Amino acid sequence: MQTKFRLLVPMACLLLLSVSCTQHRDIAYVKDASRDSAVAINGQFSKGIQANDILYIYVESQTTAATVPFNQETNKIAVSNGSVMNPGGGAVQGYLVDQDGFIIFPVLGKIKVLGMTHSELARVIEESLKKEGHVLDPVVTVKLMNFRVCVLGDVSRPGQLVVQGERLTIFEAISMVGDLTITGQRENVTVIREENGKRIIGQINLASKDVFDSPYYYLHQNDVVYVEPNMRKKKNADRDPMIMTYISSGLSVISVLSSMFYYYTLSKYYNSRN
Repeated sequence: MQTKFRLLVPMACLLLLSVSCTQHRDIAYVKDASRDSAVAINGQFSKGIQANDILYIYVESQTTAATVPFNQETNKIAVSNGSVMNPGGGAVQGYLVDQDGFIIFPVLGKIKVLGMTHSELARVIEESLKKEGHVLDPVVTVKLMNFRVCVLGDVSRPGQLVVQGERLTIFEAISMVGDLTITGQRENVTVIREENGKRIIGQINLASKDVFDSPYYYLHQNDVVYVEPNMRKKKNADRDPMIMTYISSGLSVISVLSSMFYYYTLSKYYNSRN
């Protein structure tokens, strides 16, 4: 009987270890890619200007006075036509691309921008300003002001990312939220994208070198990235979250009772011999 109780404690500890240990998993990224290799970049990080984009547009010239009507920093005229203008001369708010893909630009009026790259739109505005004689030597800068991506699921700090510019890779987004957790599925990451009036749901495998050729390697405006937890975490979610506390407390009680019983038996044995 005494021997059984002495064996009970190590057996219980072994049970605790077996419950608490997680299965070994390979969590490396692009693990099949050859190191010290060079591959041409074929991906396209932007699909061009889309509806609901907010654009920052700035016109420069050697004749500063000529650019005043075209820059929100200097143009004080309120325009109530769907564009987000700056009538009060405060912080620049940009030009909102409407659902039909247009912006309303000062003096030039309505410009179709849907699908254009930023450099293409800059050239269109420069040519229009010169052609109509408004500015002889315009240099136009176009930037995206509201590039946002959401990262959800099994990551360290899920949330919305506000990005400067228009280039963001899946790895950059993941690094900005503190990486995937140990239980996040690297082989099965979901990207939800709205494009050309359609909602597209795609998958990307971060553990494969094929990730670099995926259309989801470069994230687009308003993409949603979802990292799914592995099966072990899903199963554990159905269990009582306090189960490990219960087990630990139970083992502690068993250990104390076993020790008390052992010393009681030992004491009784020596007393009987005396």
